Amino acid sequence: MARAPIYVRTLTEEEEAALRAGLRSRDAFTLRRCQILLASACGKRASQIASELGCDTDTALNAINAFNRNGVSALTPGSTKPYRIERGFDSAAAEQLRALLHQSPRNFGKATSLWTLELAAEVSFEQGLTAERVSREAVRTALQRLGVSWKRAKQWITSPDPAYVRKKETATA
Repeated sequence: MARAPIYVRTLTEEEEAALRAGLRSRDAFTLRRCQILLASACGKRASQIASELGCDTDTALNAINAFNRNGVSALTPGSTKPYRIERGFDSAAAEQLRALLHQSPRNFGKATSLWTLELAAEVSFEQGLTAERVSREAVRTALQRLGVSWKRAKQWITSPDPAYVRKKETATA
């Protein structure tokens, strides 16, 4: 069963004047919204408007729904910030992460002695620092909040092999 098409509500004289004035706007967002809303007021469907203006149908529907809810204030873009920022680590868990990174990954059963952001995310979840598996970026931002700058580990710094020096000398000789 197809849904009924959505159109802009009946415009007042002031709203129509504002939309027509918006057609001369330098702001692309305002101009596009005004084009969509005036076309909808003329009885065009969102899909038809989208194909004529070269935008997505959802863009047209979003503009129409925003205008029907908020009126002329829908002609200005809102904030692009997310409503809520999810942090993978609270301040206590971030401090525990810092302490965790001062230990060797081998202490946690890993086959390497070098920390990566991915490995830190994995171990922090295994150790219960986070409720769910977090991304590398979540680890990086938690460290950044603590004032720690993450630098990629270099493979040549250390070796867990006690015979490393002897082996290196014979390999380069």
